[in-house]
Amino acid sequence: MVERLQRKYALSRKGAQDMIKGCISVAVTNMILMMPAGILYNLMRDMIGGTLTKERIPFYVGASIVTVILMLISNYVQYTATFFATYHESGIRRTGIAEKLRKLPLSYFGKKNIADLTTNIMGDCAQIETASSHWIPELIGAIISVAMVGVSLFAMFDWRMVLALFWVIPVAFFVIFTCSGAEKNAIRKQSAVKLAMNDGVQECLEAIRDIRANNAEGSYMEELEVKIKNVEKSALFTELKMAVYVNSASIILKLGIGTTAVVGGTLFAKGEISLLDYLMFLIIVTRIYDPMQVCLQNFAALIATGVACERLDEVLSTKEQTGLEELKNQGYDIVFDHVGFNYSDDTTVLKDVTFTAKQGEVTALIGPSGGGKTTISRLAARFWDVNQGTISLGGEDISKIDPETLLKNYSIVFQDVTLFNNSVMENIRIGKSDATDQEVMEAAKLANCDEFIQMLPDKYHTNIGENGSELSGGERQRISIARAFLKDAPIILLDEATASLDAENETAIQEALSRLIKNKTVLIIAHRMRTIANADKIVVLKDGVVAEQGSPAELSAYDSIYGRMAKQQMISQNWTM
Repeated sequence: MVERLQRKYALSRKGAQDMIKGCISVAVTNMILMMPAGILYNLMRDMIGGTLTKERIPFYVGASIVTVILMLISNYVQYTATFFATYHESGIRRTGIAEKLRKLPLSYFGKKNIADLTTNIMGDCAQIETASSHWIPELIGAIISVAMVGVSLFAMFDWRMVLALFWVIPVAFFVIFTCSGAEKNAIRKQSAVKLAMNDGVQECLEAIRDIRANNAEGSYMEELEVKIKNVEKSALFTELKMAVYVNSASIILKLGIGTTAVVGGTLFAKGEISLLDYLMFLIIVTRIYDPMQVCLQNFAALIATGVACERLDEVLSTKEQTGLEELKNQGYDIVFDHVGFNYSDDTTVLKDVTFTAKQGEVTALIGPSGGGKTTISRLAARFWDVNQGTISLGGEDISKIDPETLLKNYSIVFQDVTLFNNSVMENIRIGKSDATDQEVMEAAKLANCDEFIQMLPDKYHTNIGENGSELSGGERQRISIARAFLKDAPIILLDEATASLDAENETAIQEALSRLIKNKTVLIIAHRMRTIANADKIVVLKDGVVAEQGSPAELSAYDSIYGRMAKQQMISQNWTM
């Protein structure tokens, strides 16, 4: 049971155990809430039978007091077992999902957008939290308590009265159950249009400058309005569909009041049941159907929660990247041995790529766009796993190394820089969390950042805004390079690291890099031939294969792809209007 709940509702083992406790506590509470009806029945029986003596009155007073105390205790236990336990489990679930996402390969994130993942962590978790604290315990608890009451009534009263009271409950639930497939499909469609809307809003906020620069506000907002309208239509349709089933089931449930009254009246007229029994069932029918009405709504909501559980299960069941947490490499040579790679859509990116990036040398990857340069740098850091061949670091297969352990040996500067809404100091300190302020400033000077930082209002303590919005493109890229200097890892991956720098700053960075790369493995991707003029080795990629490799001098000695690219770039640099 515990394992089944874990899988179905994305729970930890303790969370599943707490859910069982919550269901039991709700059932116990419901049973205790039935006690006043039992006390009233016995009191009326004594009054009608003339057996209510002075000695019996303290018994009923005491039973009433005990019942109130039990109600207070049971409600406290129920609250603790459902709400407190659920909120604790919700924190565990969110942390667990975050930990899971941390261990997934980047290929997974290539298939997901931010809006989708945000919905997983926030929306889906919140929905399951509500289900765990309200819907599931109340539903299961009510079913258990009603079943126990039904068994007791069968043992104590006329079976025809019990049947008249309970026949509507399974019929009502069956009506709700029949709509489960259609409801899940509607919820999936609603989730899809919500994601499209969230994605559109996020895209609008991120690209607002480009939208305005191209006078595209009108057309873009029209498209966004269509997405918002789709969410509204989908929500109305889904709610209407569920309302039809829930209201139909509620009407059927109310029929039980009529059948109980009719059957009871008939049996009483025939003298087959007493007036007291008849009145007792009329009291019970009002007590049982109200919580069952709530249960029908909870059952319908629980069907919708199944979609959120499926989405979370899709994340939690994705295969993690795992490996050894201790490196035993001999040096830091990176060797690509007959590597092939394709994305999940079967688009082939690399085919039989073989080369070595040696420690102490700069290996440059060049070639036409789409040739696989960036993919190679990502594979070298195990952001993805290869489909064929092997990539080794110092003789050790990186597919057998834990990604976090592996990345401790890499300093990476991406073409697209990510900065945080924090100070310059803390943004650089990302490279080494325990670095002193002096170490951060030294790294900034090496990356040629100190000059523009000194011009900021609070210098190193200046907040640079969301994703470095207060800085220029070149300044943002130099902050990223400063991180790499601070980390001082034995392997450096540079993906168009100087693309946003002017010639003067590019020269300064290259001089600093020449000091940084001593005895290190450097893999650099660049389109500017000037950037890689002093590289030790050039690997030319074209159509996913190594078209040629060698030193700049070797490749320049004949009619090579590298030589033609260098000549074309020289011609473009000399072009004037």
